[in-house]
Amino acid sequence: MQGVETATAEAQTLRERKKAATADALHRAAMELAIERGLTEVTVEAIVEAAEVSRRTFSNYFANKEDALLHGERDRLNQFLLALRRRPAVEPAWQAVRASTRSLFDEGGDPDPEWVAQSRLIRRHPSLVGQQFARHASFEEDVADELARRGADRMRARLMAAAFTASLRVGTDVWLERRGEGSLSDEIDQMLATMGERFD
Repeated sequence: MQGVETATAEAQTLRERKKAATADALHRAAMELAIERGLTEVTVEAIVEAAEVSRRTFSNYFANKEDALLHGERDRLNQFLLALRRRPAVEPAWQAVRASTRSLFDEGGDPDPEWVAQSRLIRRHPSLVGQQFARHASFEEDVADELARRGADRMRARLMAAAFTASLRVGTDVWLERRGEGSLSDEIDQMLATMGERFD
């Protein structure tokens, strides 16, 4: 019986890896085409052709090309949530948020180049801004839920979650306006430090 359960778990893991690989391939194809041609010239048909999958496969993963382009951001936000859940339970909520933000960068504090490219695309296209806003609203709820579990009252948890996403957005915008001068991680951390004065 144990062997059957192990085989089933391994099969599920393999399917999950294949699904993740397909989503990543579609996302990368969408990004490369958007950078090469501009977002308005990119079609779902071009994305599936570049990723070598069917239109039906695309529809199983994404609602439209904007959704595919923002897939990388979804992964980064989930990475942050995982890091937040792993922080010590006794750590003050805002300190946990600030520390978890490091999960968004590599060991040197640099951003993923794809994040930078995606952020620049988003700034140029209202359709992406709208989808990002909707995604951040959902993400804020997840962050607020986690902070409430850490002991913050619901209103305070929601305020902290909104302050975090605002700091992330504004820090990224300021860094991009400076054409990437300095460290993005430092820019965002400074935003969080300033915002955190209200929560310490």
